[in-house]
Amino acid sequence: MAQKHVYSFGGKTADGDGKMKELLGGKGANLAEMCKIGIPVPPGFTITTEVCAAYYDAGKKIPEAAIPEIGAAIKKMEADFGGRKFGDPADPLLVSVRSGAALSMPGMMNTILNLGLTDASVEGLAKKTGNPRFAYDSFRRLIDMFGCTAMGCDHEDFEHEIHSMKQKKGVKLDTDLTADDLKELCKRYEAVYKKHVGEDFPQEPKKQLYLAINAVFNSWNGNKAVEYRRIERISGLKGTAVNVQAMVFGNMGNSSGTGVAFTRDPNTGEDVFYGDYLINAQGEDVVAGIRTPEPISQLAQEMPKVYEQLVGIRAALEKHYKEMQDIEFTVQEGVLYMLQTRSGKRTGTAAVRIAVEMAKEGLISETEAIKRVPADSLNHLLQPQLDPKSKIKPIAQGIAASPGGASGKVILSAEAAVEYAAKHPNEPIMLVRKETSPEDVAGMHLARGILTSTGGKASHAAVVARGWGKPCVVGCEAVKIDEKNQTITIAGQTVKAGDFITINGTTGDVMIGKVETIAPSMTGDFATLMTWADKVRKLKIRTNADSPVDSLKAREFGAEGIGLCRTEHMFFGEDRIAAVREMILATTEEGRKKALAKIEPHQKADFVGIFEAMAGLPVTIRLLDPPLHEFLPQKDNKAGAEAVAKQIGTTVEKIFERVEELHEMNPMMGFRGCRLPVVFPEIGDMQVRAIIEAAIEVQKKGKTVLPEIMIPLVGVLEELTVLKKRAIAVAEECMKKAGVKVEYQIGTMIELPRACIAADKIAEEAEFFSFGTNDLTQMTFGFSRDDIKGFMPTYLANKILPIDPFQTIDFTGVGELMKIGIQKGRDSRKAKHGTHLKIGICGEHGGDPDSVVFCHAIGMDYVSCSPFRVPIARLAAAQAALGEGAKRDK
Repeated sequence: MAQKHVYSFGGKTADGDGKMKELLGGKGANLAEMCKIGIPVPPGFTITTEVCAAYYDAGKKIPEAAIPEIGAAIKKMEADFGGRKFGDPADPLLVSVRSGAALSMPGMMNTILNLGLTDASVEGLAKKTGNPRFAYDSFRRLIDMFGCTAMGCDHEDFEHEIHSMKQKKGVKLDTDLTADDLKELCKRYEAVYKKHVGEDFPQEPKKQLYLAINAVFNSWNGNKAVEYRRIERISGLKGTAVNVQAMVFGNMGNSSGTGVAFTRDPNTGEDVFYGDYLINAQGEDVVAGIRTPEPISQLAQEMPKVYEQLVGIRAALEKHYKEMQDIEFTVQEGVLYMLQTRSGKRTGTAAVRIAVEMAKEGLISETEAIKRVPADSLNHLLQPQLDPKSKIKPIAQGIAASPGGASGKVILSAEAAVEYAAKHPNEPIMLVRKETSPEDVAGMHLARGILTSTGGKASHAAVVARGWGKPCVVGCEAVKIDEKNQTITIAGQTVKAGDFITINGTTGDVMIGKVETIAPSMTGDFATLMTWADKVRKLKIRTNADSPVDSLKAREFGAEGIGLCRTEHMFFGEDRIAAVREMILATTEEGRKKALAKIEPHQKADFVGIFEAMAGLPVTIRLLDPPLHEFLPQKDNKAGAEAVAKQIGTTVEKIFERVEELHEMNPMMGFRGCRLPVVFPEIGDMQVRAIIEAAIEVQKKGKTVLPEIMIPLVGVLEELTVLKKRAIAVAEECMKKAGVKVEYQIGTMIELPRACIAADKIAEEAEFFSFGTNDLTQMTFGFSRDDIKGFMPTYLANKILPIDPFQTIDFTGVGELMKIGIQKGRDSRKAKHGTHLKIGICGEHGGDPDSVVFCHAIGMDYVSCSPFRVPIARLAAAQAALGEGAKRDK
């Protein structure tokens, strides 16, 4: 059977259905599905994603085999829409041309409306409808959209013309322009088009159509679409489909309108109809945020019959799809048409509530609810909230578009945000715009929050911010932007670019200054979903924590122990850093022991606090890992060296002499990890003694303590043998002295490729393994994670690597080493000792959902991550157990 390139839909029939998203894209598949379930949809056809792939294979040319199918589909569309003809100058059938990939990419690719209008047919449309204003308004929109989308014209040139026309006529709104005004504006637009393109606006509708189809295919590899796919980690798709659909018009007067809505609130998940609409407008007016629309509930007063029908469709779609839907609709002279339905973008808060409530309603199962919530979206629920006790009060309010609180420095363009972030990577950015467009996505992604002066709940800024979990306030008309002078005015108060403002995306409040935040808690639907997840997951979830406060927070979030306690973080405390430096500067063992004796009580106290916070749960403590020079002031910091010299009673010269002795060409591969206690055993002795004595003290209080001593950077068995023997001797001496027996384990961190290969040998002594994938990635790739900024963006852009391997485990290389280490380690431990070798992972890979799924697949016992990633790891582990995620080849 010959390959089918075009699929028609219309009436109550369709060639495709909702299961064909890979071929028809999400939009095309859902248009077909809506037809089949009796939803009113204007007829049209979908050109498949396979045609997009073939288009690029043929050097950006539509394959010949698709041309006759497009012609046949046009004829069917004409028949399904009352016999009106595409290209008829007297009564033209106009079409929209829209993109639609298999995965939703809102606003990232091109759309053209009103296609088919020409100088001749606009006159026919005006006469046929008796509404010349509508006809010329539609034509000027086509010239603008077609010129910008298909031919690369600058939208600002068209905006300049309409702005000057409104000034000339003394009006503020586009809708205040008369038919004659718009007719004149069309001529001006055509002049702009010709000046840019070098030829007249095309007067053949089919030429317009094929140029528009090309433009949609080209937008698949446009900068904004590529950037969005990179940010969202979307890969493996063939391209975008093209949807050509008979136009219905929301701009035919006060009995017409257009809107975008969600079947539930995408911010909170509440079961209410949520969205915006505009009377006498077309769809892009709502999405672009050019006009501030009305809430969907208001439609009940303006068009009660239409609203009643829309509410019925809302219920039907949600029942059919068993999912919250994002819908677009147009009302043409009192008649309702549905233009799109898709799974709605939502915040993490909404995703959790919708999934849990739908499960309780019986729409979906608990298992489906677990699978329904993207693990990373829980970030939304774990975002800090603005402190309600703050003395900084709101001075303006806009529309709450994406929840959460954020403070940041005012930046007035996406380009400036990208530039600022490159120079100041740790500084929070607040992107402030009149409205955002898809070209702004790179800057939006870098911003802590987004504030716009126009737009509604379904505007571009709102939809993208919700998808990324960024606080966002839109439609704040009190904000006036002066990009030329790099200032904004909020309710009459001037704020310069670079100054702090704060937004509350939950309430819509805007404040001048920086507002403190408070930590979130885990209750309600969030706790319910976590309980369901815990019932199915196999992986244990631990946390990386170095203090009792972090330990308690992680335990509140469901951590089942500590997988990594970094002891070096404790060394930087003001009450001990002097003694640490004294130890490093000492030239004899006696001098080092004297300094270590000052540190030991502090280390013990730290461990007591952590053991008490984690009573009954395992605590893995890594012995000192970083190179010693990190604790000393470097040669370019004379003032710091002078302060240290005074503090510990030495000279600047001696400090710099020691710095020179410790200098290494590549310190991350030098004198660190297990090499420190091999050369200076007294360091390891002090730390083991502090661990065991702390465990004894807590155990005496009647609490269960499960310490695990982890020796870092082991590459050969003999390193571990020497250090384990000494650690056991120290531990036994402590327990004998106290008359208390503490159960403890000694294991190692697997961070070197050699350790993976020699895991069978190392497992003869190690009672557990913990993969340190940050260092393992460095050593495997030969990348320094601190120095990859110069080339990693290019590697990702050119698809040399699919993703930054420090964000998600490299399954193909690093992952294979991990598999080898696990298999050889467990086989050896089982053969020699008859016991199971417990294996986990620490570092931030442990909180990355794709990496968690991989860890489940290769048989790890646990993952460990920062406290605020623990719920994310719990959900990802449950999804892994249900067979979801991590299907991409890395």
